[in-house]
Amino acid sequence: MPGRNIVKIDSPNTFYHVYARGQRKTAIYQDDEDYRVFLNLLKRHLDIEIHKDPSGRCYSNFQDEVELTCYCLMPNHFHLLLFQKETGAMAKFMKIIMANYSRYFNKKYGYSGCLFETTYKASMILSNRYLLHISRYIHLNPKSWEKYQYSSLVYFNKYKDPRWLNTHRILGLFTSIDDYMEFLKDHNGYKESLQILDSELADNLIL
Repeated sequence: MPGRNIVKIDSPNTFYHVYARGQRKTAIYQDDEDYRVFLNLLKRHLDIEIHKDPSGRCYSNFQDEVELTCYCLMPNHFHLLLFQKETGAMAKFMKIIMANYSRYFNKKYGYSGCLFETTYKASMILSNRYLLHISRYIHLNPKSWEKYQYSSLVYFNKYKDPRWLNTHRILGLFTSIDDYMEFLKDHNGYKESLQILDSELADNLIL
């Protein structure tokens, strides 16, 4: 029987919480370069500018099909909050990101086989309330979350996003960045988030 959130419902104009971890929970990022390579893959395929390989061929660009709203890269797993504009776009995007990163990682460390435990998992987000809980959960993943450098929170405090990240879909639900930071610091609210995620991640499946 397929694992939880591997069998997926694919819908356009929908938010998804996307996540994956390493085989046997082993590290998928072992140094700063690894984190930067993964982030550069996100940029390469989501940037407004079309990026090209050394031969001058254009990389696939999903800027008009998928938006990245939040992310957090942890040593043995990652979380992405994606807004899929077109049916099937997220699956193509995630296949490219995970395949290219696995190829880089295996070559660098002399490994072979699957880097990730499974294909990515994803939970469909059906309400703004759930969307905000997911955003808080992603940003509070690290213990020192306010200073964590591999999280999109570093961009939430700036006046301008990088061209491959769209924070406005979350910040637009708050009166200010200070209001959002207070939301993140709400300890009781975070415990509520964990309870909601524990039940809803089991039910909202995607393709």
